[in-house]
Amino acid sequence: MKSKLIGKLLLLCMFFLCSTTFYAQETAVEKTKKEVKKTSKKVADQTEKAAKKTSKEAKKVADKVEAKTEVKAAKTAKQAKAQTKTAVSKTKSKAKTETAKLRESNEKAPKVADKITGTYNGKKVYTGPRGGRYYINSNGNKTYIQD
Repeated sequence: MKSKLIGKLLLLCMFFLCSTTFYAQETAVEKTKKEVKKTSKKVADQTEKAAKKTSKEAKKVADKVEAKTEVKAAKTAKQAKAQTKTAVSKTKSKAKTETAKLRESNEKAPKVADKITGTYNGKKVYTGPRGGRYYINSNGNKTYIQD
């Protein structure tokens, strides 16, 4: 009977020791981690609200700018039409010489100031900033040369 009682007492003590480890108090580190999570969530919510607000304001500004540019584009279109009408009314000989000049300068200039390094089939060969070599074909497009 004593052995049963001692066994039950030992079992009860083991149960007590194990149960106290499950319900331990939070440490200061765990508390600060929870606080950091809460504050970071608050900050994220606030930044999200601010971003939405600024995006709405940016959209308003973009709409205003777009309206202004549309007005300016309409004005420049009117000016361009007026200029083209005056250009059309010029003599035919001037128009022919201008179109001849346009045909002569059909070759597009490269957007990047690439170096001219030679010729290929009578065309100027350009070397790009990363070492690619190309020439401008009759359509005005870049045609790359393989070594």
